[in-house]
Amino acid sequence: MTHCHSATITCLPQNHAALFILGDSLFDNGNNNYINTTTAYQANYAPYGETFYKYPSGSNSGCVVCISAELAKLPILPPYLHPDRVEHVYGVNFASGGAGALRETAQGFVVDLKTQASYLKNVKNSFSERLGKAIAEEIVSKSVYLISIGSNDYGSLVRPNSNPVILPVDHQPFVDTVIGNLTDVLREIYNLGGRKFGFVNVGEIGCSPGVRVLVNNGSTCFEEISAIARLHNIALSKRLQELEKELKGFKYGINDFYGASSQVLKDPTKYGFKESSKACCGGGPYRGDGSCGGKRGIKEYELCDNPNEHVYFDSIHLTDRASQHFGELIWNGNRTVTSPYNLKQLYAF
Repeated sequence: MTHCHSATITCLPQNHAALFILGDSLFDNGNNNYINTTTAYQANYAPYGETFYKYPSGSNSGCVVCISAELAKLPILPPYLHPDRVEHVYGVNFASGGAGALRETAQGFVVDLKTQASYLKNVKNSFSERLGKAIAEEIVSKSVYLISIGSNDYGSLVRPNSNPVILPVDHQPFVDTVIGNLTDVLREIYNLGGRKFGFVNVGEIGCSPGVRVLVNNGSTCFEEISAIARLHNIALSKRLQELEKELKGFKYGINDFYGASSQVLKDPTKYGFKESSKACCGGGPYRGDGSCGGKRGIKEYELCDNPNEHVYFDSIHLTDRASQHFGELIWNGNRTVTSPYNLKQLYAF
């Protein structure tokens, strides 16, 4: 059985589930190309995107969610802000590089999480107009909502070339505020009809080349910022357990990106990498100065011969090879890395 509205609308198979993506640069596949921002928050120039897309796509990281969408047998989901009129019945990508759960994070340069959720409401309204309210409700309720957020909120606490490097704030209340804003967005999506949520928790951000160079020229990871990430991940897990009890039909899975990335960084050869601390593209210690592409204030930069040997492509973003690894874990990782459900299992509901 299929749902067909008109000759211009894609016919949807029964039990069709779309994928809607919200978050930051781990997931952004080009939304920042279409907003008034700076090159600091864009990647639509060489050498970005060349190993996966074969052209500068606007994706900072390798396409983590492209892997998950492919495994779900979905097409590559378009960035929501792309000017071409595109059907969104298979889902769409709202993520914005640099975005946070807090509006204040990179405010004016990115699309924050709450605004991304408002775009989802626009998509549902469009479904209702074109397909009818009943089919729109069905699509929204069966779809999966995949979210990566928080890294940039905590990154905003870091002040390069200062002492102390981390803002002297009480970290737990700050984490609680981030989790509170995320909770508000989850309730909005739930009220729109969303029931199945996938999360990627905050990774070991203190070990990215761009952050570790703030401590002893990168010879060690920046433990203080990684500790804040762990606080976030504990609070996220607790909050989702609460929402599962409170909201009827609410199902979720958390991919432990922190744990998974820690394993790869500590033993890269086990996962097929040769280099886990030095970026492929950039300059300075560990190529962590953010110069990749030559458009962020420093024109000269180095580029490695084989990005697939590296975990990091630039100072904070992953290579395509690393994205492939983590994308597969999001899709069908076992309970030690993605629980209580992975993305594949959420799709099966």
